[in-house]
Amino acid sequence: MLARRRWSAAEPRWGLFGIPESEARLLPANLEGARAVELGCGTAYVSAWLARQGAYPVGVDPTPGQLRIARQFQDEFTLWFPLVRAAGEVVPLRTAVFDLVVSEYGAAIWADPYRWIPEAARLLRPGGELVFLGNSTLLMLCIPDEEGPAADRLLRPQFGMHRFEWPDDFVVEELIELRPPGDVHTAYSFVTTEWARRWPCEEAWRVRRQ
Repeated sequence: MLARRRWSAAEPRWGLFGIPESEARLLPANLEGARAVELGCGTAYVSAWLARQGAYPVGVDPTPGQLRIARQFQDEFTLWFPLVRAAGEVVPLRTAVFDLVVSEYGAAIWADPYRWIPEAARLLRPGGELVFLGNSTLLMLCIPDEEGPAADRLLRPQFGMHRFEWPDDFVVEELIELRPPGDVHTAYSFVTTEWARRWPCEEAWRVRRQ
């Protein structure tokens, strides 16, 4: 089970191909004592990674079944942190108290960007970081409407996609396009290693609240 493997991982491994944090470098260098919230946490393995690195995470997800599995893993791995049932657009947590807001897929792809990004800004203290990861725009343009892997050509128009608007108090620190090594594979059928080696299939954004 992928979620159990990621819960037990000694090092965070990101995205479709499990790229290690030592290569991706998505997280702040020092998480000791940091207050963090994961939006759309699912089974909360990202929060577990943060906790192992000395942070104090809160996992937030709207799905009872996902949170139930997260609690089972907490008991299995004796690693506990708060879990809150809520959508990424409306989070019942205090304003400006978190050092880090993170979403690996989760809110980054399921929540309305016009709502969850301002909500992340509300949760962050000045100087705090938002880190989120999802499929790249290019991958989405190359995936066919019917089932099958991404093609090596554009299959749908880019105009008309839902635009992302940034609150005025966010500064983009870095856009990281993840590239898997050639010897790894993914269980997801919509992208192959060969495709992801030629073009970025996932992108991570690091932004900081001013």
